[in-house]
Amino acid sequence: MTPSPHKPLLATVLGERQTRPPMWIMRQAGRYLPEYREVRAKANGFLDLCYNPDLATEVTLQPLRRFDLDAAILFSDILVIPDALGQSVRFEQGEGPILEPVTAQTIAALKPERALDHLAPVLETVSRLRATLPAEKTLIGFCGAPWTVATYMIGGRGSTDQAQARLFALREPEAFAALVDILVETSIQYLVAQFKAGADVVQLFESWALNLDEEAFTRQVIEPNRRIVAGVRAQVPNAPIIGFPRGAAGNLSRYAAETGVNALGLDYSTPLEFATQHLPSHLPVQGNLDPLRLVAGGAQMERRAQEIIAAFADRPHIFNLGHGIVPETPIAHVERLVQLAKAS
Repeated sequence: MTPSPHKPLLATVLGERQTRPPMWIMRQAGRYLPEYREVRAKANGFLDLCYNPDLATEVTLQPLRRFDLDAAILFSDILVIPDALGQSVRFEQGEGPILEPVTAQTIAALKPERALDHLAPVLETVSRLRATLPAEKTLIGFCGAPWTVATYMIGGRGSTDQAQARLFALREPEAFAALVDILVETSIQYLVAQFKAGADVVQLFESWALNLDEEAFTRQVIEPNRRIVAGVRAQVPNAPIIGFPRGAAGNLSRYAAETGVNALGLDYSTPLEFATQHLPSHLPVQGNLDPLRLVAGGAQMERRAQEIIAAFADRPHIFNLGHGIVPETPIAHVERLVQLAKAS
């Protein structure tokens, strides 16, 4: 048998420290690239771009043509799941996603049985990427974690405090639990399908893990994420999974220990000393440069990037931003950041 090619980023997720940290950039296929904007103009809306395998494959590959990155991440969105469940989802220019909010009465009308058929074009994109990517590049699939997706489904849009979803979970616990059950099971099947289509690793985006007390964090973040990890691995044994609980703060170590994820994404507010002192030394971590440091560039960006790389030099580490790259990021700054990481 021909041995599988070494994929540095996948190996890191699985616990193998590399001679230099592999890297990718959250939202690396996005609006900061002029070629992305050209392709985006061809689509009839953002969701059309996500569901068009030709266009989604192209934009997924664009950053790898410019930069020496170690992974491609599927171009899609966390809100394809509520869309696949039958909820009205649209993206308005300058406003972001707008959803028709679910209620305790309308949750039963969601259609999990139709979700994978609806998501077939996304899975086709994964298959095409697997066939196209160089052998040493890791292919990352993903989905939004249930709490984060639920905040949009209940609130109808993003918010700074997720107050509507938090109140819904407190006032309508049975309805909220039913919604989480639907999201957990749909996410399991979606991620399993991504693995079967060719993904090497998947990431759970818990983008709104902040603003929850420890009891709510356990119930609404840790437990659903744990169920997804276990459910995926029941069908894909030893499936490599990265968890990214943005804003988890003092709950980070519990999240890592209790969900069973292979690697932990750190947001840019996580102190390096806290991570090195409170997370197990064998646990792979990912992150965590502030995206605005990349926008500003220069000596401060280089110093902070080097501090991050040095802090995690004794453990498996994937260099990344602590959240998504922003549209105003200069391409030259990304080029310099990649050079720094590769030279470390």
